[in-house]
Amino acid sequence: MHIIWSIIIGFVVGLIARALLPGRQPLGFILTALLGIVGSLLATYIGQHLGWYAANGSAGFIASVLGAMVVLLLFGLIARRP
Repeated sequence: MHIIWSIIIGFVVGLIARALLPGRQPLGFILTALLGIVGSLLATYIGQHLGWYAANGSAGFIASVLGAMVVLLLFGLIARRP
């Protein structure tokens, strides 16, 4: 059940990140969910190393959206077509 909730929350976070940072990224349902999940993991990883979260803690919703926005920016730079 934890995995299903992670996918659902990741998809919502990915949608919010794409709405806040519009562009022409050709992302479908699966890539949007992966974007949100990776953004949440990135925010958790960075927050734990900076001491914002405990070792077993996870990032909050806003930090997850910010992490997804960073991943979206990086994806846009890497996947940019000429």
